[in-house]
Parts: sequence; structure tokens; C-alpha cells
Amino acid sequence: MATLADRAETLRPTGLTPLLTTAQLQALYGVSNWTVNQWVQQGCPLEPTTFRGRRFNVDAVRAWMADRELAAA
Repeated sequence: MATLADRAETLRPTGLTPLLTTAQLQALYGVSNWTVNQWVQQGCPLEPTTFRGRRFNVDAVRAWMADRELAAA
């Protein structure tokens, strides 16, 4: 199974980034589903999908997290 870094490297030439599921985002940050739901309520960016479920652009989430850290400082 390809890692997130592998997937990102494969997609880089196309200008795309991997979209993560809620479970993958939880694993990446080591948080619970409750925490991810709180982030979404606080403005964590979601990617629109045509199917049920959430998808997160890892670069957009990282940027959102960095903005939150700067605002808190």
C-alpha cells in the first residue's frame, strides 16, 4: 500500500494532492473522530465530493492548522 508521501509524489506532476478520508486525517494527526468533527465546525477546509463522506486536501488542512497556530500566538 502506498504511503501518503508516495501518493503525493505520484500526483505532484499533475498539480493534484491526495484527498484524505476522516479516518486518514485522524491517523495523520493522531486525533479522534470527535476532534476532526470539531475542526470541521471551526472551519477546517473540506473538499466537495459527489459521494457521501468527507475528503480533506492535506495541504489545505496543513495551511489551516498553521493559520490557527499563528492566530493563537
